[in-house]
Amino acid sequence: MPRGTSEVSEPMYFVLTALLGGPLHGHAISKSIQELSGGRVRPSVGTLYGILERLHERGVITVDREETVNGRARRYFRITDEGQALVTAEARRMREAAALVLRTAEASA
Repeated sequence: MPRGTSEVSEPMYFVLTALLGGPLHGHAISKSIQELSGGRVRPSVGTLYGILERLHERGVITVDREETVNGRARRYFRITDEGQALVTAEARRMREAAALVLRTAEASA
């Protein structure tokens, strides 16, 4: 079943939410997604980097910096103003949709 809007998939939403706290590298983003979703959303490494690439192409995240750790390049990503606006709009959309369901459920209880 599809989740989220055509503009923001559920894994994208969690990537953007993870980056609200500041720049993170790929592994830290993955860990944050798992924590934020209660372990429900666990994109593979390839999927995560595909999401990061698409978000970067859309201008909602950018590369903050690169470091070399133990001989390996580590790229840190940060959310842009456009990304913050996008994830906030998606959160509002979901809140409004949830309110409809909750009002209906409470009315029939």
